[in-house]
Amino acid sequence: EVQLVESGGGLVQVGGSLRLSCVASGITFDDYAIGWFRQVPGKERGAVSCIGSSGGSGYFTDSMKARFRISRDNAKNTVYLQINNLKPEDTAVYYCGAALSALCSLSHRMYDYWGQGTQITVSS
Repeated sequence: EVQLVESGGGLVQVGGSLRLSCVASGITFDDYAIGWFRQVPGKERGAVSCIGSSGGSGYFTDSMKARFRISRDNAKNTVYLQINNLKPEDTAVYYCGAALSALCSLSHRMYDYWGQGTQITVSS
């Protein structure tokens, strides 16, 4: 059974930092691209960042590229998303997805497996 488990969310003040983790099981992790997406009520799931099995990464916006950093530790079957200088608009449920691919994609349609999400709330 494939499982993705996100953690690391929470309530944080504007300007703070969080590190999200996505731990995968039931897959050959080294072969999978992992993407991070976020969703607020009433809106579609939107892209944040992704990292391919080869290590190449992408970010959805320049602002995310400046404040977010994605990394992976294949020995721990884990992808991390470091988020700095949090803003109120970052408030959302953050999900990770897994896709059997060397390259990653910022399209949620590419991903076959999803975690349950972790909530980030940024207070001003």
